[in-house]
Amino acid sequence: MAIITTSDGTNLFYKDWGPKDAQPVLFHHGWPLSADDWDNQMLFFLAEGYRVIAHDRRGHGRSDQTDTGNDMDTYAADVDEIVKALDLQNAIHIGHSTGGGEVTRYVARAERGRVAKAILIAAIPPLMVQSDANPDGVPLEVFDAFRSAVAANRAQFFLDVPSGPFYGFNREGATVSNGLIGNWWRQGMAGGAKAHYDCIAAFSETDLTEDLKAIAVPVLFLHGEDDQVVPIANSAHKAIKLVQDGTLKTYPGLSHGLFATHPEVVNPDLLAFIRA
Repeated sequence: MAIITTSDGTNLFYKDWGPKDAQPVLFHHGWPLSADDWDNQMLFFLAEGYRVIAHDRRGHGRSDQTDTGNDMDTYAADVDEIVKALDLQNAIHIGHSTGGGEVTRYVARAERGRVAKAILIAAIPPLMVQSDANPDGVPLEVFDAFRSAVAANRAQFFLDVPSGPFYGFNREGATVSNGLIGNWWRQGMAGGAKAHYDCIAAFSETDLTEDLKAIAVPVLFLHGEDDQVVPIANSAHKAIKLVQDGTLKTYPGLSHGLFATHPEVVNPDLLAFIRA
């Protein structure tokens, strides 16, 4: 397996396919998944001539099941170590959900020349949790319920989420994919319970407002209008107003996991933005 060991001794698994002199496209997965969530997109962009890279975030997938460092600062620092170890320049960073938060914090702090563009799909920025400053956010009790479910019966919770709101399979008339549900469960259960528990705070309580303002490269926001996990009104509609050069594209009726359920719709939009 391809492994990078970070400065704090954590082993991170990654995939690196394609010509090493091609423009790199880095994929950042959501909670509680792994690099495997990007199989379709990695194959698509590989066929288009790009170098495609995805890693398992610490505590997730095949990376070390750490009990520390499960926070957005460390996630972004891990990305920086991967980028520097592979000496990547002019890269495209694509993040989904929590991965979109990771991309936002990394890109805001990245060295000049390392990043060409960023794409945030159904992403968490600027801030998910409800507070006095974010009154229309998601109540803290929702995330407390996530923590309780992870602690009580993570295996069942990791069936309930993809079977329901994540892919919109709880909507009347939805075409349910048992393969997607099973693959979500497989990826989730490969990771560590402690990291998954801690990451709930990381994705819900990390304020990425200033990070969005600091991003100087073009940013594409893609979001399903029927996202039941990261509501579009509190995320993409707010985030687009904070970046210097942003584009927003929304998809009527599509869910939080839109790039997995409808890759034939999403992939061409990703490619068009990258080539523009």
